[in-house]
Amino acid sequence: RTLSDTSRPKYSYIYTCRVHNTGEAHQTSATTLCHCTQGEAKTMSSRSTAVPAGANAELVRTLADIERIGKAKLSPGPRLYYSMGADEEITLAENVQAFKRLRLLPRLLRGVADRSLETVLLGKRVSLPVGISPTAFHKMAHPDGEAATAKAAAKAGTVMIVSISSTTALEDVRHAAPDALLWFQLCVLADRAITHRLVTRAEKAGYSAIVYTADIPVGGSNTERFGDYLNDCSGDLRFANFREEDVVNTGGRFWPHQVMNPESTWSDVTWLKSITKLPVVVKGILTVEAAIQAVEHGASAIMVSNHGGRQLDCVPATIDVLPEIVRAVGSRCEVYVDGGVRLGTDVVKAIALGARAVFVGRPVLYGLAYSGEQGVFKVFEILRTETDRAMALMGCRSVSELHTDMVVRLERISKL
Repeated sequence: RTLSDTSRPKYSYIYTCRVHNTGEAHQTSATTLCHCTQGEAKTMSSRSTAVPAGANAELVRTLADIERIGKAKLSPGPRLYYSMGADEEITLAENVQAFKRLRLLPRLLRGVADRSLETVLLGKRVSLPVGISPTAFHKMAHPDGEAATAKAAAKAGTVMIVSISSTTALEDVRHAAPDALLWFQLCVLADRAITHRLVTRAEKAGYSAIVYTADIPVGGSNTERFGDYLNDCSGDLRFANFREEDVVNTGGRFWPHQVMNPESTWSDVTWLKSITKLPVVVKGILTVEAAIQAVEHGASAIMVSNHGGRQLDCVPATIDVLPEIVRAVGSRCEVYVDGGVRLGTDVVKAIALGARAVFVGRPVLYGLAYSGEQGVFKVFEILRTETDRAMALMGCRSVSELHTDMVVRLERISKL
C-alpha cells in the first residue's frame, strides 16, 4: 500500500467539514527547509486553515476528536512526521498506556465549590498546570505556525516552549503574542557561538527560561524516515532561527550545523548557566542519576521526558519514572513531565505524583491543524474542563491538594 493509503482517515464524515482558504503560506527570510511549488503552498493553505465557527463543534469534545480531525487535514508526510515514534513504537504507546494503569482514590465531602487550577512555574503564575512542549515545524500544521500557537497559549494563560527548530523566528513569535509566557528550547550545538547568539536573542525578546534538550546526542533510529516524510511537506518551510551560514544543504533540504552534538556533556549545562541569567530547564530526564546531575550543574527545573517516544525506543514511560525522580530532587528543583497526556485525569495523576506541571506536544499540533489558534486554544479548554472536573471529584480545591496517596497502580488493587 502507498503512503497515502496507509494514512487515510478512517472516518469519512470528517470530509463534510468546510474549510476556508485564507491565502498563501507565510514567507520568511530565514533558511529554507524544503521547497514546494506555489500550487503546493496553496494546497497547504487550504488544507490547514481555520475551521469556521460551529463547524464540527458537535464532534469535538475530547483531544481524541481533535487528533482525528486534525490528522485528516494534514497531508501524509506531515501527518506521519508528527505521529510516528522510534523503531517499533513501544515507548510511544507506553507513554499513553502507562496512565491507563493508574487508578485514582478520591477523598469525599471536602467542600470543593471554590476551585483553582493555577500554579507557579519558575516564578510566573499560569492558569493551569499544562504547558506546550517544544515541537518543530508548526507551519506544516497551519500557515500561521508558532505565532498561532503562542497566541493560543497567551489566551489560555499558560507557557509555550518555542523550539529551536521553529518555522517562525523566535522574535516573531514574541511579536505575535507580546503577553505570552515563552521559554526557548535549544541544544548546545557543536558551534557554541551559534548557541550563544540564540540565547542572547531569546533574552532580548523577553523569553523567561532556556530549556536544554539533553537526550539527543545523535538522531534517533527514524531520523532518515523523518526526512523522507518532510519531502511531502506542503508550503515553503524554514528553520527560521538560523542564518544562511549556520546551515548545510542535505539533498535539497537545509539543516542547522550539527543541531545534535555527540560531544555534549553535563558541562554544557554549566556553560549555559554562565552565559544567561535566565533559569535553565534540563529536558530529557528519565533516571534519578540524571536528575541529580542536572540539579548539581545548576538546573532550576527538569522535565521528565523521553522525547515523545521519537528517539530511543524501549525506554520507560515518563509517568512510570516520575515518582522516584520527584522523591530524589523534588525539594531542590521544579519537576515537569511530558509524554502521553491526553485527558484531564492524566493531568491529575501526574500532579498527584509530584509534577509541578505537565506539557503536551502532539495534541497542540493536531489542534493547530484542526483550526489554527482556535484549535490550540480548544485543546487547553478541553484539558482545563476535564482537569477541573477530575480535581473536584477527587475532593481537591487546588492542585496543591493532590498527593501521591491518591494514585495507585492497577496491579496493587485487590482482586477479591
